[in-house]
Amino acid sequence: MSGRVIPNQKGSPPVDAGLRMRRGSYRAVRERVIYGLLFACAFISVMTTFGIVWVLLGESIGFFREVSLVEFFTGTRWTPLFASQSFGLLPLLNASVLIAAIALLVAIPFGLGSAIYLAEYAPRRVREVLKPTLEILAGIPTVVYGYFALLFITPLLRSFIPGVQVFNALAAGIAMGIMIIPMVASLSEDAISSVPRSLRDAASAVGATDMEKVIGVTVPAALSGIVASFILAMSRAVGETMIVSIAAGNAPELLFNPLQGMQTMTAYIVQVSLGDTPRGTIEYSTIFAVGATLFVMTLILNILSRMVVQRFREVYD
Repeated sequence: MSGRVIPNQKGSPPVDAGLRMRRGSYRAVRERVIYGLLFACAFISVMTTFGIVWVLLGESIGFFREVSLVEFFTGTRWTPLFASQSFGLLPLLNASVLIAAIALLVAIPFGLGSAIYLAEYAPRRVREVLKPTLEILAGIPTVVYGYFALLFITPLLRSFIPGVQVFNALAAGIAMGIMIIPMVASLSEDAISSVPRSLRDAASAVGATDMEKVIGVTVPAALSGIVASFILAMSRAVGETMIVSIAAGNAPELLFNPLQGMQTMTAYIVQVSLGDTPRGTIEYSTIFAVGATLFVMTLILNILSRMVVQRFREVYD
């Protein structure tokens, strides 16, 4: 029976039944192997995340056995490396949020403006050149942005703004904003480009100008993707390390003046991770407590981004 020949479709040679069964078995094995590899990739990714959370929580629990949560989140002095130790996170938290806010003030108008131009106004050839050029900014190492802020932006600010310190939050925020412009521009441009052409044509049919179409139709229709790009850019700015370590300084003081130096959470982690702090001490445990706080902040921002997308997402046929 294995050698029986089964007629095939018209115009095709007959196929041996055994050969067809072997091909089917080979295809099934190949599909199972591919499924197993894809599952392994997903499983490793999830377990890596759980591993990071496990390490952060394990070390942070030891820290919070000695320092209360109230002192950690409400204290205004951060001096764990000094003789008179204080563990108030507010100076680091304030610096992180302030510099990230400055970065967004730079990235949102330039990024959104670039996205609107690329999606609505730029000719095809200009877009093919301009978009890759803009995305080059995302490939520049962050340490380069740090020295760019320290050696170019800071001297430029000091030339017309009195009182700017060598290390300051304003220069770090501007450099960080330049760095995240491609993220805002790329994600927003994708959201705007996904708006159906029929909506634009309907706006043109009632006499809307190009600017009125953008403001009244295109941007509102793509609002979920645009807002999500802002939130993801905020998450990226809060977690940035090298720019703030180089340009913002290492002064853990509760300040609101961006012309002065201050220390962010990521900059403190870098400072302690240099190797001078003995492992197992409470000073060493602070980097895990700060890291866990930073992890929770970025997690909340990412969850908020997903909620915004799901809440305001428009589905078009």
